[in-house]
Amino acid sequence: MIGIVLTAATIFAAPVSADVIVASGWARASILASRPGAVYLTLQADPSDALLFVSTPVANAAIIHSVETGEGGIARMGTVVRLPLAAGAVVTMEPGDMHIMLMKLTKKLVEGESFPLTLTFENTGEMTIDVPILGIAAKCPAKATQ
Repeated sequence: MIGIVLTAATIFAAPVSADVIVASGWARASILASRPGAVYLTLQADPSDALLFVSTPVANAAIIHSVETGEGGIARMGTVVRLPLAAGAVVTMEPGDMHIMLMKLTKKLVEGESFPLTLTFENTGEMTIDVPILGIAAKCPAKATQ
């Protein structure tokens, strides 16, 4: 009986082998709750990892979107189901490029407020960050301190 308890304790106490740094997280204020929002941030993993899922209480769905320019220079968004993070490489999400789209907002995103965003990684597990909401025309995370 004691051996079984010690084995279970060892399994649950095992340290996470991956480390992910999430930096410069921010979102723009939204005009209305009926319009989608977006989150921008940078990710760096060591060793390699992958972002699998994103969630937040301010939206019914948070989807990782890639942006690719096709024929005629038309940009198209595509859903990223699994975002690989190579060891040491920096993945940047920014306006006009890859981002986290917040669909069906539960409330308007108001400048000066913030909200929690939970990122689920393949190896690291869940990580929740606080996302500051910048102005509606913000182009960079100058005010973001994540």
